[in-house]
Amino acid sequence: MDRARIHEHEGIRQMRFENVLGRWERSELSQAEAAELLGVGERTFRRWRDRHRDAGVSGLRDWRLGPSPLRAATEEIERMLDLYRDLYRGFTVKHFHEQLGKRHNYTLGYTVTKLHLHRSGLISKAPKRSAHRKKRPRRPMVGMMLHQDASMHAWLPGNARKYDLVVTLDDATSAIYSAFLVDEEGTASSFRGLREVAAKHGLFCSLYTDRGSHYFFTPEAGGKVSKTVLTQVVRGLKQLGVEHIAAYSPQARGRSERAFLTLQDRLTKEMKLAGIDTVEGANRWLSETYTAEHNRMFAIEAEQADTAFVADPGGTWREILCVQEDRPVGNDNTIKWEGLSLQLSPSRLRPHFVKMTVCVHQYPDGTLAVFWGPHRLADYDASGIIIQPLQQAA
Repeated sequence: MDRARIHEHEGIRQMRFENVLGRWERSELSQAEAAELLGVGERTFRRWRDRHRDAGVSGLRDWRLGPSPLRAATEEIERMLDLYRDLYRGFTVKHFHEQLGKRHNYTLGYTVTKLHLHRSGLISKAPKRSAHRKKRPRRPMVGMMLHQDASMHAWLPGNARKYDLVVTLDDATSAIYSAFLVDEEGTASSFRGLREVAAKHGLFCSLYTDRGSHYFFTPEAGGKVSKTVLTQVVRGLKQLGVEHIAAYSPQARGRSERAFLTLQDRLTKEMKLAGIDTVEGANRWLSETYTAEHNRMFAIEAEQADTAFVADPGGTWREILCVQEDRPVGNDNTIKWEGLSLQLSPSRLRPHFVKMTVCVHQYPDGTLAVFWGPHRLADYDASGIIIQPLQQAA
């Protein structure tokens, strides 16, 4: 076959492959069906797919026509290996390759980078995975189910102290909606994550969590959660009409567990590159920078384009997703709350509230409010100092 006919043959093969690849990417074809249409095995299809990802159409050329377009310059390979040794040791190949393109004007493909890292002994080949149980199908729309979980880890670079990273993500896409570090997860951190989601996206249908004591009351260790004794989180979700689902095995929380494996591999390294070494700086960076980048890299498209989030224009979640407890008013017109004495101001509603029962709301940031029925009597800072007296609304 002369060169002209080889070139013509290559063009037809490239067009056929791109057509089939597009159908596979849109989930119209399985990998086996795509390979069969091309007349090759699944392994060859995967190899072609990787070449196309790394080098575009040129990656599908027949190498008999001349030097391979994937053959990397020796100097660039050495530069890449030096960067890994000096700055990125411990990064996965995928994470390293992202940083090369972002920070070092590196243009070689992922596959050739991985190959030379393996050849140099800087990265070992991953062991073959054993058979895995079938994953639970994702919910088809965003907002149908959220996962919330926390992972204790030494997240800050150069700091051995461990913090809890509290993450709230969507089941349909694995997109992270809220992520922040706290000393230890609990009711306040759970409400904080849920409030961040509600403020930005609206109300959702269900929440899937472990059976931690801040989520559920469990009468017997390892047993079923109580349907009658409600924690603050269960009470808040119930008031909003959100279903709260308890997980009964680690495998049941696979979606969030896999997200934490990725985060544990990446976050500390990314924060080190960004020069972040405080909880405050980390939380600001998580909110303003990292979460969006993570979702671009790892979130997938939902099966359906619609949304199950419901708008809450009145912001009812603000007074529901918080700690609520009834307290009696003492003879000095004060309410006792966790070592604080909350003084009530004079009110047009009553001369005083002595011996009345009021409801104290504690918000995730530690601030407080006191309600008598629908009436908001006062707001307080976290130390119990009044900052907002009686509202004049009826």
